[in-house]
Amino acid sequence: MKVLITGGWGFLGGRLAQTLISRAGHKVLLGSREEKGDSPPWLPEAEVAQTTWKSVANLRAICRDVDVVLHLAAMNARDCMVSPSAASEFNVIATEHLLSAAVNAGVKRFIYLSTAHVYGTPISGIITEESPTVPIGPYANSKLSGETAVRLAHEQEDIEGMVVRLSNSYGVPAHNQADCWMLLVNDLCRKAVSTKRMIIHSSGLQRRDFIPLADACSVLADLVSLPTSRIGNGVFNLGGGWSPTVLEMTELLRQRLHLVTGRWAEIRREAKGSTTISASLDYQMNNLLAAGLRVGDAQNINPEIDNLIRFCISHFLESSM
Repeated sequence: MKVLITGGWGFLGGRLAQTLISRAGHKVLLGSREEKGDSPPWLPEAEVAQTTWKSVANLRAICRDVDVVLHLAAMNARDCMVSPSAASEFNVIATEHLLSAAVNAGVKRFIYLSTAHVYGTPISGIITEESPTVPIGPYANSKLSGETAVRLAHEQEDIEGMVVRLSNSYGVPAHNQADCWMLLVNDLCRKAVSTKRMIIHSSGLQRRDFIPLADACSVLADLVSLPTSRIGNGVFNLGGGWSPTVLEMTELLRQRLHLVTGRWAEIRREAKGSTTISASLDYQMNNLLAAGLRVGDAQNINPEIDNLIRFCISHFLESSM
């Protein structure tokens, strides 16, 4: 099966591409807005394609002979806040262009990476795929609009459309150029290794659902080949089934750093907002379970953290000395 991954050089895209090739033997086409040239050294088996988002001809050519599109490319939350109009242009309009190209090229399945933030910020209580969407800010709003296009195409049977609402992922990037150091756990690990200090820019008492990158990639790989009869309405929450407070997660990182390196890191809180611990959070994945997929078994939590620590030691320790 041939799979196109837009954002294939990114944090999730790179690891997912490796998973698709190593685990299932799929042919992978890595899409990027930039001209990348040959296959990357971290995945020489992959093919490479430049995505020109305003060119219908380019997008149709890239989708030719592709079985599944995994649309991961998006403007991140920080850049969306700086330019809401650009957020709409890329996260919504570019998604619509790619979706149209995929339909016209005869692609069978289109998997769109969305976010748990469509349910609000912060989220709490029991969250299912049926929970109301209350997006706040240009990032969440633009992602929900992208969802709408995919879900409509699925309902009209133009293509098998899937929407994946991912929670907070963390882990080792496929290469050191991946832009993943704004992610909470990744940033804390990098700071712990390079400065022996982890600073939480909040009270740390808010809860988040965290998912190891290995688990996110495994589920997305399963969705690539999921039988059509199990797709349902095509909307899937994807989380780790574990919702500690930010402070609890930071303490776990501190413990794992000590186990891996023998060193301790200081935890410092720059408390802002409420000092009351957040309400419980249960990010449920009912549609994945109904489709027969295994999620949230916790076995990759510590290994992903340990490998991230080792990656940070390899790439950031010397530069901080």
